[in-house]
Amino acid sequence: MHVYPTAQFRDGSVLTAPRHSALIRITHWITALSFFGLLLSGILILVAHPRLYWGETGAVGTESLIDLPIPFKFGYSGWGRYLHFLSAWVSVLTGLAYVGAGLFTGHFGKNILPARTDLGWQPIRRSLVDHLRLKRQNQEESKSYNVVQRLSYLAVVFVLFPLVIVTGFAMSPAITSVIPLIVNVFGGQQSARTVHFFVAVFLVLFLLVHILMICLAGFTSRVRAMITGRIAKAAL
Repeated sequence: MHVYPTAQFRDGSVLTAPRHSALIRITHWITALSFFGLLLSGILILVAHPRLYWGETGAVGTESLIDLPIPFKFGYSGWGRYLHFLSAWVSVLTGLAYVGAGLFTGHFGKNILPARTDLGWQPIRRSLVDHLRLKRQNQEESKSYNVVQRLSYLAVVFVLFPLVIVTGFAMSPAITSVIPLIVNVFGGQQSARTVHFFVAVFLVLFLLVHILMICLAGFTSRVRAMITGRIAKAAL
């Protein structure tokens, strides 16, 4: 039987068995950095034209679907678009590596897919109530994700991220000229931009809740686990 080495820190916590593989940790931090780049550059692009439209075209002087309460800042989107483009491709390639490795190693089946018994209304309701009450998990519960966390991660990885990527592609004339179906399925570039905006909002909300849950579970220990790959618990 293999015994994993332990390490003790000044705060008395001890690293125990592995929690996150090296690939999970690397892709997590690369995604975090690229998402920050996407968020910053996306805000710069948005303030250059804070109006949302539906259909193929939309510009100043045409009827908008939503006017965001943000003042126009013309010229802000220049370098923001370059950063957005670079961060997007980093995120796409990292996501492909994560999903490919997750499918190959069975990570999604073992750690992300909820058990059938957890998909009933009562387990989901109980987990939701615990989250809304900001209830901290005990040590045993913190060893795995609950059903709401699992469903949230699945939605982010297999619905929201692919959708934000596809809608991003739909706004690229270079890509839509080769694959027009990408933009046609949304009803036009401006429709894709509007969907892109709302999906990005959902991703930001997920990020905020994710950070809140990390703080409740123990920010230092959780971040340390995502760096070292091991769970930290208080020394006896």
